Amino acid sequence: MSSIRKRKLIDDRQSFSHQRTNANRPQSRSPKIRLQKWFLILISFVALTLVVGSYYKALPWSLQSHATNTLDAVAYSLGLQKHVHAIIIDAGSTGSRVLAFTFHESLLADGTLRLDNELFVQIKPGLSSYADNPKKGAEKLQELLDRAKEVIPHSDWGRTPLAMKATAGLRLLPDHQADSLLDEVRKLFSTSPFLTNVNSVAIMDGVDEGLFSWFTVNFLLDRLGGEVKKTVAALDLGGGSTQITFAPSEAVTLKQADPKFLHPISLFHHNVTVYTHSYLGLGLMAARKAILTVGKSEGSTTLRSECVNPIITGAPWTYSGVTYTVRGPEKPEYKTVKGSAHTEDEKRPVVRFTECVNIIQKYVKGKVDKPAELNSREINAFSYYFDRATEFGLIDPFTGGVVTVKDFQKAAIRACETPNTEQPFMCLDLAFISVLLKDGFGLNPDVKLNLYKKIDGHEISWALGAAFHILQNGL
Repeated sequence: MSSIRKRKLIDDRQSFSHQRTNANRPQSRSPKIRLQKWFLILISFVALTLVVGSYYKALPWSLQSHATNTLDAVAYSLGLQKHVHAIIIDAGSTGSRVLAFTFHESLLADGTLRLDNELFVQIKPGLSSYADNPKKGAEKLQELLDRAKEVIPHSDWGRTPLAMKATAGLRLLPDHQADSLLDEVRKLFSTSPFLTNVNSVAIMDGVDEGLFSWFTVNFLLDRLGGEVKKTVAALDLGGGSTQITFAPSEAVTLKQADPKFLHPISLFHHNVTVYTHSYLGLGLMAARKAILTVGKSEGSTTLRSECVNPIITGAPWTYSGVTYTVRGPEKPEYKTVKGSAHTEDEKRPVVRFTECVNIIQKYVKGKVDKPAELNSREINAFSYYFDRATEFGLIDPFTGGVVTVKDFQKAAIRACETPNTEQPFMCLDLAFISVLLKDGFGLNPDVKLNLYKKIDGHEISWALGAAFHILQNGL
């Protein structure tokens, strides 16, 4: 992530109306008195802002907020500042989302952007699913642009930057297919009323994806601008890739980490080194395909797997434009479940859990770095970590919650022992997540994971970090 620089206030000039309000007062004095009154109000406000601002900057990091404060709200009402907007399209492997953000520049924090509102709309499937029909894929994005027009004032369209960043879905496509999709999106953007340039459409580097996600979480938690050890680590599990990002506070981490994983950045007048890496192919859907196709010939679309319950005899699954028929193993495993005094014992089909985990461990082995410091840091995990935890009932889908690595392991075992035709891949997905956390990232069983979809009502997405970066540095 490029340095986040201070931005100048766009317009610090004020015009005042000097219309006469009291016919009984002398005309020669009325404009002058009213001007003096407004001038005194303005001077008082600026003085109060400076005093409160000095106090505000002395506050500990935890008391500084990303949200609008009272003085900023008053300043906006007086016309001393204005809103700025940014539109980001996240072209992921399983869906495309538009996030339209509205910010203002805080008078109390050196012009730092404060988040006011956001729009979040998602459509499926992902852009990469249109690899054979790129024009149709671009046309689907028009739906998202139309929604953005509804929330961005028409007068601001021409100065509102628009960017589409594609992630692992397009990274995994052959170059010619990815390029065709990007070209069609560029054509669409060329007709857009929003601000675009040659950098508006691109495949995002995995490093930026990790850094922007980390920024988003810490920005919304108000953890930036203070002690590094107060920041949280961000684990993002997407469809095609997964990212691990945190700001190391231990010297041993900085010394032992692969230099290509370390990225020095300047953030709110602080120099910070951030550890981040993106693992292409270790997203949940990409890993699912790799696990299901172990031992299968290239191009096979009928897949049997040890990680699928024998009760599943033909579950359809579409990934990257290809539809597969997924089944459990030919030789099923059964577990006898003791009945009650009034019911007979049940012979239940189950997944051979040990065999399934062995397949996943072989796929993950050697692919992931294990930063030891991560075990002692506060961690926020999101995207598919959150989705699978809510679908299995580990956390509330509306409020989120906290689970341990061990909780994911136990959930995987239960899912693999429970025949469930409505969730045919739950066993595989939870087993992969538990292996990735324990064997991949090296997390101890008791390490806690904060699982939330939103913070303070805002989506946890790398798009917020990208929007902030673009508004500070340009497209």
